[in-house]
Amino acid sequence: MTLDDVRAKYLGFLKDRGHTIIPSSSLVPQNDPTTLFTGSGMQPMIPYLLGKDHPEGKRIVDSQKAFRTGDIEEVGDNRHTTFFEMLGNWSLGDYFKKEQLPWFFEFLTDELKLDPKRLYVTVFIGDEKYNLPRDTDSVEIWKELFAKKGINAKDVLIGSEAQGYEVGMQDGRIFYYDAKKNWWSRAGTPENMPAGEPGGPDSEVFYDFGTPHDPKWGTECHPNCDCGRFVEIGNSVFMQYIKQQDGSFALLPKQNVDFGGGLERLVMAATQSPDIIAVCHAPILAHLEAASGKKYGSNDADTKAFRIIADHMKAAVFLIADGVLPSKSDQGYFVRRLIRRSVQYSDKLGITENNFAKVVRPIADMYKDAYPEVSEKVEAIEKAIAEEEDQFRTTLARGIKELARFTGQNSLSAQDAYQLVTTYGFPLELVIEEAGERGIKQIDMEGLKELLKAHQDLSRAGSEQKFKGGLADTSEATTRLHTAHHLLLKALQTVLGPHVKQRGSNITQERLRIDFSHGEKMTDEQKAEVERIVNEKIKEDIPMIRSEMAKDDAEKLGAEHEFGAKYPERVSVYSLGPKEATEASPMHAQAFSIEFCGGPHVTHTGELAISSNPSTPLGAKFKILKEEAVSAGVRRIRAVLQ
Repeated sequence: MTLDDVRAKYLGFLKDRGHTIIPSSSLVPQNDPTTLFTGSGMQPMIPYLLGKDHPEGKRIVDSQKAFRTGDIEEVGDNRHTTFFEMLGNWSLGDYFKKEQLPWFFEFLTDELKLDPKRLYVTVFIGDEKYNLPRDTDSVEIWKELFAKKGINAKDVLIGSEAQGYEVGMQDGRIFYYDAKKNWWSRAGTPENMPAGEPGGPDSEVFYDFGTPHDPKWGTECHPNCDCGRFVEIGNSVFMQYIKQQDGSFALLPKQNVDFGGGLERLVMAATQSPDIIAVCHAPILAHLEAASGKKYGSNDADTKAFRIIADHMKAAVFLIADGVLPSKSDQGYFVRRLIRRSVQYSDKLGITENNFAKVVRPIADMYKDAYPEVSEKVEAIEKAIAEEEDQFRTTLARGIKELARFTGQNSLSAQDAYQLVTTYGFPLELVIEEAGERGIKQIDMEGLKELLKAHQDLSRAGSEQKFKGGLADTSEATTRLHTAHHLLLKALQTVLGPHVKQRGSNITQERLRIDFSHGEKMTDEQKAEVERIVNEKIKEDIPMIRSEMAKDDAEKLGAEHEFGAKYPERVSVYSLGPKEATEASPMHAQAFSIEFCGGPHVTHTGELAISSNPSTPLGAKFKILKEEAVSAGVRRIRAVLQ
């Protein structure tokens, strides 16, 4: 079975059980200040898990693109990837454990034809401190399901992962673990959850590949062992609770099911292959084998290099397709890191010429049916990757020249190593390797880690001041700037040309920020003309009209939409004007601007002129504070109403 096969089977299976299929959200989360990327299938669903009605009903299914920065250093083994798809189904106050667990078991054993004897299950052991009960309900359901397949499913108390390495399997089929393993919330365990965060016990299913246990991980093997024998293929989260201000837990108004199943890992199980890269990245490996003249799997060092490059390049392609270009900050930093780390490992395979842009088309072909937008943007993605690779190879040469200054020294200081990492973009492992080749025996790793942590903390503190992908809040000031953002985008297109498209957005109560596609610095005359147009439309007091319509109809109207995003069949559209428009008859064809948007907005542009200064209540004007480059072909404007 392929990725397309398993994805289609899953979506069809849940559709037959009353679920509505929705498209994947962007890898760049919208209106979520907690993270840079969409790292799980449930992330875009948080508002609905908290009680908001989903426009598509109570039963939802999708395959969600996800990217996890924390797994970058883990890639290279048989099962870790940074980019993956999470198959997800949700019950929003509808069905619960009695339906969810049997459905997933049926999908695994009947649809994917997995041997039930290779399936093992974990459940939540409970938490006395927070008065959270042991999940015996799930255990009883699992026992009954296994019994129907002729399997006596013994349940075993394990507790922590560390205890698992001591007590082992004990002939068990169902295993109780603590909150670190079988409780799910975005913040982790109940102790770490902030007030207002939803969470609940989960039940994970593992597939046993039967590979020998590697005792370097621990004396005994168990489902959560890191030796690679067991791979988690699905997790049913039962969103029952919300943390209160006093630290206790209360039941959510609606009890929800949040299921996530790793598509790539399910393909591994369906093909009985313990190697996620070999199964799910084959076209990329074929390209790398041809370019290097080496064979995947021939030795451990080359295999690790093949795996890192294959994973990182797939992730970079999808991130760029969703509008994230390589840069030195925010999301772009991670795209840069993926490409540069790939270049580093390509040298180990003997691929020393600029070659990575050529891997884009094999990846696009792999996903041409599920994600056609990647194929549509192939040339732009190739250009971005080629430019970054070329830039890094130039920087790499400079960095190696810099490192040569220390040849013959016994040690490398933390500050010098830090300079190589931050200024020259050296991955840490490259610093260690290159230093060793020059006879440098010691690096102040503790000091370096402290410097890097301080750098990361500073970057994170800066990021927390921004609301990734959209609005910081729904206050009056932010709402006014959000409407000004619509005016600004249209004004930029009017002055600079129709090639201008939004590439990012960040709006707070104090200012708006827009990233947009344009290859040249704006002149003072162009900025002045943009300001004039925006202020003219504010003065005209144009109505802002919201409509719901079919996505195809909105596209026919020329409605602007977010770069790289997918939308449901019915969308929310905001149009500015014309002045005589009404909600019933918005007359979109005559509107100043039309955009796919979820709001909120002012009702008339005249509201943007309201000043925070009581002496000049109608004196606010739109003003561009700064215009600058973000990356190749992308500019950034910061603006205010003052």
